[in-house]
Amino acid sequence: MEFKHPEILYFLFLLIVPILVHLFQLRRFQKQYFTNVALLKEIEIQTRKSSKIKKWLLLATRLCLLTALIIAFAQPYFKATEATKQNNELVIVLDNSFSMQAKGNKGELLKRTIQEILENTPENQQLSILTNDNAFYDTDIKSVQSDLQNITYSSTPFNPQGLIAKIQAKKTGVPKDILFISDAVGLKNKLTPNLHTDSNIYFQPLTAVKKENTAIENVSISEVLDQFYKLKITLKYFGNPINDLPISLYNGNKLLAKALLSKEKLQKEISFTIPKSNFHGYVQIEDQSLAYDNTYYFSITKPNKTSILAIGNVAKCNFLRKIYTEDEFNYTQTEVKQLKYSAIENQEALVLNELPSVSSALLTTLKNYYDKGGIIIFIPDSNGDKLSYNSFLKVFGTLQFNEKNAEKKITTISYNHPIYQNVFEKKVTNFQYPKVNNSWSTIGTATSVLQYEDKSIFLGHLTNRIGNLYVFTSALSKEITNFQNAPLIVPTFFNMGQHNLSSGLTAFTIGESNSYSINETIAKDNVLTVSNASSSFIPMQQILNTKIKLTFGNYPEIAGNYQVRKDKEILNNISFNYPRSESNLETVNETYFDACTEVNSISTFFNDIHSNRSDTEIWRFFILATLLFLITELLIQKLKK
Repeated sequence: MEFKHPEILYFLFLLIVPILVHLFQLRRFQKQYFTNVALLKEIEIQTRKSSKIKKWLLLATRLCLLTALIIAFAQPYFKATEATKQNNELVIVLDNSFSMQAKGNKGELLKRTIQEILENTPENQQLSILTNDNAFYDTDIKSVQSDLQNITYSSTPFNPQGLIAKIQAKKTGVPKDILFISDAVGLKNKLTPNLHTDSNIYFQPLTAVKKENTAIENVSISEVLDQFYKLKITLKYFGNPINDLPISLYNGNKLLAKALLSKEKLQKEISFTIPKSNFHGYVQIEDQSLAYDNTYYFSITKPNKTSILAIGNVAKCNFLRKIYTEDEFNYTQTEVKQLKYSAIENQEALVLNELPSVSSALLTTLKNYYDKGGIIIFIPDSNGDKLSYNSFLKVFGTLQFNEKNAEKKITTISYNHPIYQNVFEKKVTNFQYPKVNNSWSTIGTATSVLQYEDKSIFLGHLTNRIGNLYVFTSALSKEITNFQNAPLIVPTFFNMGQHNLSSGLTAFTIGESNSYSINETIAKDNVLTVSNASSSFIPMQQILNTKIKLTFGNYPEIAGNYQVRKDKEILNNISFNYPRSESNLETVNETYFDACTEVNSISTFFNDIHSNRSDTEIWRFFILATLLFLITELLIQKLKK
C-alpha cells in the first residue's frame, strides 16, 4: 500500500491527545464517606467498573476514528501492475481492405467496427488511428468522428508490418499500445513486431458470417469478327452462390446485354458479342457478398494503323506483306542500301530481315530508336556475320549467338508472354511442330517466347521497359524453316508489331506496374492527364518520338472508366480495376497475429488497459471506517451506562 500524501500521516501524532484526555479522566475518585450502608458500597464498586470499561471503549473507538480519518486524507492506494505503461501512446490500426465489406453478425465488418470505436473510446483519450491508406495522429475521438465515418474501402493491401514501421518512425523510442483490427484475409507469414519493451500489441479478430463470393476475374476479346467483337467474361467462385447471378454488360450507362447465371449449373465463362467499335463501359454481376469484385471496367479502342518498316531483301520480305495488311498496317519495305535513316523514328516497329551484317551507323540509329520505345524484330541470315550480329546484340543485352545447330523442332510456346495473351483459348500440348534446318545456339539471357524441343531459344525477347527487341535464332526463309507455313507466324508477327500500342482492350489493375503508349505529341511544358467525372491525376509520362508512354504507379485510387486528355481534348479511353486479391474470404491467416494479445471487442480492450494501469484507491474504505467508528462511539455513549 502506498500514499499519495504521506506527509499527512504526521498527524497521527495527534493520537496522543485523546490518550492524555483519557488518562486525565481516569484519575482516582475522591473518597466521600456515607453511612454504613452495604447497598451503596456495592453500587459504588459496580459504577466504578462500568465507567472504566466505557472510557476504555471510547478511547479505542476515538483512536481508530482519528487514525482512519488521517489515513483517508493521506489517500492510500495499491499500485497498478502496469503502472509504468500509463503514458503509452495509443494507436488503433484499422484494416479497410475490400474483404472488410463482408458481413458479420451485426453488418459490414468495417462499418460496424467504426461504430464500435466511436461508441466505446473515451472522449478524453488521446490516440492515433491508421488505416491501409490514411493516418490520423495525436487526436481524440470527437475530432476524427467525421473522418472515421467517411472511411472507404481501399485497394492498398493491409500491411501490418509496414504500418508498425510507420508508427515507429513517427515517434521513435516511445512505448505504445497498438490495437490491430482485421479479418486477416490474405496475410502471409507471421507478424514480427520490434517494439519498445513497455509496448503492448493487441489484436481484435473479425469474422465474416458467410464466406461465399463470386468475382469477375477478367474480360478479354476471344474472337475478332468482321463486324463484331466476341467478349469472354471469366468468373471465379469461392463456395457456391446462394442465388442465381444476374450479369449485365454496359457501354457507358447503356445496357447492351443481360444474362442469368444459374446457381445449379455454374459457368466459369460467359460470352457476349458487341459491335466492332469503340467501347467504354463495364460488366457487372449481383451477388450477396463482396461488392468490390462485382464490376469489371474495360475499354476497347478501335486500332489505328500501325507503321511498320521491313529492312532487307525485298523478295525475302514478301511474307510480311501478307501479315501486315493494308487495313490495319502502314507497311513498307526497303533494301538496306536505299534506307533513309530519318524515316526510322516515324515507325512503330522495324523488321531487320536477314541482313548479312549490321553497320555501325545503322546500329547507332537503332539503339536510339529502341531507347525511345521502338520495336525491333531481328531475323538473322543463315550465312550472316556472327561477329557483326553479336556486336549488334551486345548493345541491347547479354544475348549472343554461338554455334550453328542441326535440325530442330519448335515445340514450346510461352502462353503468358504479352504477344500471346488472348491468342489461345487453352494451352496446346500437341500440334504440328514447325522445324528449322539450322539455327544459331545462344548464350546469355533473354525471355523465351518460342523454344525448341531442347528448351533453347527460337524467339527471344529483350526490353528496357520502353523499347522491345525480338530476336529469332534462325532465318525464316522457306529453305531454312517451314515456320512461314505454320499458323503460329501470324499472331506472332502481328502482336510483335503492336506490342507497344494502345489499341484493343485495355483494363489495367490498380497497383500493378502499368504502362500505356499513346500516339500523340505534346510540348515539353504540357502534360497529359487521366480523369473521369469524379477524379483526376497526372501519370508519369515519357515522350518517345511520335508516342507518349504513360506510367500509372498506384494511381488511380478508385476503379472506373477514365479518359486520357490533352487539355480538354479526349485522346483515348482507358479503364482500371481493383486487384482481386481479397475475393477469397477463406484465406484467413489465423496465426499471423500470434504475437499479439487477443481481445474480443473495443470495450474489452479499453477496460483491460484501464484496470491494469489504474491504481486501486482505498481511501473511501477508510472514510467508511471513520463513519463506522463514529456511529460506534455514539452507540457506546447511549447504550453503555
